[in-house]
Amino acid sequence: MGKKAILFVMTDDTKNCDDVAEYLRATYPEFADKDTVLVIHTKNNGDISESTSGKSKEELDKLREQANTIDGLDSPYKAIISVMVLKEGWDVKNVTTIVGLRAYSAKSNILPEQTLGRGLRKMYPGAVEEYVSVVGTNAFMDFVESIQAEGVVLERKPMGEGTQAKTPLMIEVDDNNVKKDIEALDIEIPVMTPRIYREYKKLSDLNMGAFNHQRVTYRQFSEEEQREIVFKDITTGEVTHTTILDTAGIADYHSVIGYFSQTIMKDLRLISGYDVIYGKVKSFIQTELFDRTADLESPNTMRNLSELVASKTIIETFKKAINELTVRDKGDAEIRDTIKLRQTRPFVTKEQGYLVPKKSVFNRIIGDSHFELIFAGFLEDCEDVVSYAKNYLAVHFKLDYVNADGDISNYYPDFLVKLSNKHIVIVETKGQEDLDVPPKMARLSQWCEDINRVQSDVEYDFVYVDQESFEKFKPTSFRQLAEGFKEYKEH
Repeated sequence: MGKKAILFVMTDDTKNCDDVAEYLRATYPEFADKDTVLVIHTKNNGDISESTSGKSKEELDKLREQANTIDGLDSPYKAIISVMVLKEGWDVKNVTTIVGLRAYSAKSNILPEQTLGRGLRKMYPGAVEEYVSVVGTNAFMDFVESIQAEGVVLERKPMGEGTQAKTPLMIEVDDNNVKKDIEALDIEIPVMTPRIYREYKKLSDLNMGAFNHQRVTYRQFSEEEQREIVFKDITTGEVTHTTILDTAGIADYHSVIGYFSQTIMKDLRLISGYDVIYGKVKSFIQTELFDRTADLESPNTMRNLSELVASKTIIETFKKAINELTVRDKGDAEIRDTIKLRQTRPFVTKEQGYLVPKKSVFNRIIGDSHFELIFAGFLEDCEDVVSYAKNYLAVHFKLDYVNADGDISNYYPDFLVKLSNKHIVIVETKGQEDLDVPPKMARLSQWCEDINRVQSDVEYDFVYVDQESFEKFKPTSFRQLAEGFKEYKEH
């Protein structure tokens, strides 16, 4: 996966710090090398201690660098042992296992909270699910249990001799299964050219007077507040941009407008048009954003722009307007290639529930939800289903569509079902419907129309299955399912 896992052990005093390091080196072969375990002696406040370690400034600086770069594959260290949680800007994300070996008795719970926080930073940005393993004293584990109230999901796992490791699953084409005719079970899906595209040349046609936005109240901030000009991401709350005041106290509005322009382009994945967007954003802030005309040279205007409501209004108003202006449907598509399920490359996924199928080219069927596993079991039992498959990301079957926000996005349908060599059905399953379901279904319907228009060898169809209806009506064959589930079929 291109990442290195880190073990973080926290002890109660510096002597035990050294003892734990020796124990790891003497007990586990992977820690035998002295340079695999990094021992950090800290003061009571978490700063690296000079008196306890007896090291020179150069050695301490090197220690800080080693602690800060431990995530890197170039660093030989696999474990870090400390008395206190490191402060000093320690921004390590690869801590996968935490061992708490101290009393953690303070009522404030600051110490265990900080310790656990080191393992809750994600190694892989995005929606990938990650685990942190926590081992510790009774007091530490009591605290860990208490954070369930904050929405953290805990899962107890057995440890010690005789227990199995938490290992990933390998999903692959079941070529070695003599009971399967892979060729007969294979499903072929045509790949169409995209229908949805952006017409970049129209950015200059943006009409700010037609923006349907709520004007923001222009506030007067104190001189002290005007010095706190910090911009935060409107979704994560993280600091993303800080303006610079020159010696005369004048804010550099150019960098702020540039920040908004770049954020809009990044969110919409625009590859050109910065100069056009910059000019439009500048004019919008001056005349359209607030309930009065704004002076860009004023630090008070910069402070107003750093407020969430102003940032959100600029970014979301421009994104909506640009999507409405530039997103276009070509109106036709042609077959570019063909996907064959039996050519899917093996891939690894996290340990989870799965079904071992008889009617699929794959060795396992996993689901994004429990309902998907139930539905896979239904397909397995349907006598009128020749074969089926979960549409894994590794299959690469996706459709471009315009989502509920008006942006171009990709849609991966859930299941591919083969009823015969002449009839294939794409199935979308849902537990709870969200805003993107209607545009996805409209795009899937359009895809089926396009495919069936340009070729006649195989008929492609789709069906939308919601969990509530499926559990209520309990179909016993795919024919029953197709006849009973007609949502999004009739426009």
